[in-house]
Amino acid sequence: MLLFTPGPTPTPESIRQAMATPTLHHRTKEFESIFAKARLGLQTMLNMEEVLMLASSGTGAMEASVLQFCHSKLLSISCGKFGQRWGKIALANNLPHTELVKEWDTPISAQEVLEALQSDPSIDTLALQVCESAGGLRLPLEQIAREVKAYRQDIIIIADAITAMGVEPLDTTHIDVLIGGSQKAFMLPPGMSIIGLSKRALEVLEARPTHRGGLYFSFLTELKNQRKNTTAWTAPTTLITGLVRYFEIVQALASSNLDSALESSAQELDSSLLAQGFLRAYTHTRAISLATREAISALGLSLYPKSPALAMSAIAHTDSAKIRQRMKALGVNVAAGQDHIKDSIFRINHMGLIHIYEASYAINALELSLDTLGLRSFDGAGNASFFGALKKQEIL
Repeated sequence: MLLFTPGPTPTPESIRQAMATPTLHHRTKEFESIFAKARLGLQTMLNMEEVLMLASSGTGAMEASVLQFCHSKLLSISCGKFGQRWGKIALANNLPHTELVKEWDTPISAQEVLEALQSDPSIDTLALQVCESAGGLRLPLEQIAREVKAYRQDIIIIADAITAMGVEPLDTTHIDVLIGGSQKAFMLPPGMSIIGLSKRALEVLEARPTHRGGLYFSFLTELKNQRKNTTAWTAPTTLITGLVRYFEIVQALASSNLDSALESSAQELDSSLLAQGFLRAYTHTRAISLATREAISALGLSLYPKSPALAMSAIAHTDSAKIRQRMKALGVNVAAGQDHIKDSIFRINHMGLIHIYEASYAINALELSLDTLGLRSFDGAGNASFFGALKKQEIL
């Protein structure tokens, strides 16, 4: 069964093997060496002042970030189920907040955010998604962050990049807190969140040592320890070991193809080579995502969001549930939508280092499913368009 759900994503064999090595005690020099490599990889990837790794899901990192940085009022953006979570966090913690709500296929605009800020000077924190995975929507994060900071430099901007981190290069110039999750493009099991912090975020933390975050999620406590390549509490050792292997694979992409990179041996991480590897990884993911869109169009289907993310293709169809069932019978597991769009869309994942032949198989399964359901006769148009688009992008 090919797993094409937008998280968790498939874990390559070499990462599974790395995580299967004998467990290290987290208070040892051996693990500190592994932790240092993970920090180097994340700092190279995110280009932010500091990084943290927490033993929690992405939601834990979202809540911890809101509680430690929002001291007056939260402005949250809801363009889907995960955007709604910001408001739920504020309500659960009795935190004053304002929520801007859009349809799940429609991104918020920078102007709408600015108008909300102008109408309420008490807002000190903005929280939003990069990619709203409930409907495959990409928000104009970079423009919003740039214009918000131009209006008020002191506002802390928290961005949920769980389904964007590792998929595409992210401009973190105006982002203060950037959140990621292990089970997406990192191709690891669930259970670890990643947080990038700006210089401004560090200044705010140090100026306000008391916060609502409690003991376990104290970023200051974690920073004090993680700068020494250890953790305040028990570390997710297996996931961090797998993360280092992921960075080794990405670095190997700088000078080899995907198959060779996945099978490459352990190596010392070099920030320059790692940066080159990420450029190739981003190019690969973008090519597969855009080529899949071409295939979808050739099959007479359309994407659900007005501004689609590269992380996944969310396809709108009244027979989505039946299509998913048929694709699963053919060995491809894709995801439904969320809540009120559960059966009106289905989502095909592009996160992680996906082989071209696997993406091609998924497209073939989709076209065969349409044929079996009497929705469209099979003629190979899906893969013809897919490979044609890859050739134009000089991937083949």
